[in-house]
Amino acid sequence: MTTSSAAALRPPQPVSDSTRWIQLAVGVICMIATANIQYAWTLFVPEIEETYGWSRASIQVAFTLFVIVQTWLAPLEGYFIDKFGPRMMVAFGAVFIGLAWIINSQATTLAGFYVGAAVGGIGVGSIYATCINNAIKWFPDRRGLAVGLTAGGYGAGSAATILPIAAMIESSGFQQTFLFFGILQGSLAFVAAWFLRSPGSSEVRKSSKLMQTTHDYTLKEALSTKLFWLMLVMFVLVVTGGMMAVAQLGVIAKDLGVKEFQVDLHFFVMAALPLALMLDRIMNGISRPLFGWISDHIGREKTMVIAFTLEGCGIIALGYFGSNPYAFLILSGVVFLAWGEVYSLFSALAGDAFGTRHIGKIYGVLYTAKGIGALFVPVGNLMMEATGTWSTVLYTVAIMDLTAALLAITVLRPVLRNHVTYSKSLYAKESAVAQGGALPA
Repeated sequence: MTTSSAAALRPPQPVSDSTRWIQLAVGVICMIATANIQYAWTLFVPEIEETYGWSRASIQVAFTLFVIVQTWLAPLEGYFIDKFGPRMMVAFGAVFIGLAWIINSQATTLAGFYVGAAVGGIGVGSIYATCINNAIKWFPDRRGLAVGLTAGGYGAGSAATILPIAAMIESSGFQQTFLFFGILQGSLAFVAAWFLRSPGSSEVRKSSKLMQTTHDYTLKEALSTKLFWLMLVMFVLVVTGGMMAVAQLGVIAKDLGVKEFQVDLHFFVMAALPLALMLDRIMNGISRPLFGWISDHIGREKTMVIAFTLEGCGIIALGYFGSNPYAFLILSGVVFLAWGEVYSLFSALAGDAFGTRHIGKIYGVLYTAKGIGALFVPVGNLMMEATGTWSTVLYTVAIMDLTAALLAITVLRPVLRNHVTYSKSLYAKESAVAQGGALPA
């Protein structure tokens, strides 16, 4: 028996909880430092439009380019993660996220913002994919919670800086805001990068509650399964609506007539849009560990049904009641609560289904669903201009969410069960070969 085979068959050693929770905390810090490139973008769009007179659709192409680069390079980033580990990848990404905002601070043409978006996509993609993969590897027994907390850092990371960014844009202009926060965020992620590492084989253990593979699939093997493509389709269906909401919330608020409404909560007064953005970031961040934790106990597919149904109903209600500023606040929060969990559920399910040895590459390909969804962000503007209402866009997105919920309960569950059963037979054959015995019949 080879040394690697013996290690694979050796009973897992106790997990060092302090070590892995420190690793998780560092990953969350890195994610927080990257969040504003995506989630604060909506604050800059009206300022860029007013300064240069470009159309919304042309400005939002930058957002689409950012997401496409971030997601469609994920398989390549996954290769480098599996090869070089987390430190170098996060440090590399930190340099690029800082550079992206510096480029935006100097841009005077659409092409300049497009270049900044592409550079930012490389930086965020490198950090996001690395931290998610590290959480998947360190916490197979609490994968939903760990990945949810990590992704929550990205989802809620901008909550604390939304108001400072909005205030600085108002007082110093969007160019100076890009420059200051770019340097700040890039530096924070760069320093945190050097504290990251991957777990040793004796530092992890499997979950006893969930269906998890015992075979580490290669990327080629994963792409040959029905489960992978079903997950990709469902991911695209759900992520599309969330991408539209993230990029267009400021525009939707303006068109619904609630952007400047002053919300009086007795102890403070704030305009509806920045308040909604702050609350939405918090809800988005809460949803990822919350639904991840739930999925660790009841299963990924059941949790998907709950979350996707909630999001679909929330989007329908937003389209119907959104012109009321208080309803806008509440319902946008519901939408973000039910959408943010996709980044914890699908990544955790990928680790459950395909193992962790090649998870960087496998989840990298699966994560391209976000890039596909980003292609529909400008389409949302075109649909609104053609119909004269955001309701058409929102109702279309809601149908996609509800379709994904139906697939989760009727198709995903039996496909996942059959997949895990087959993986156990593969593992049994590998174990027999490693021990020098005959293959099982």
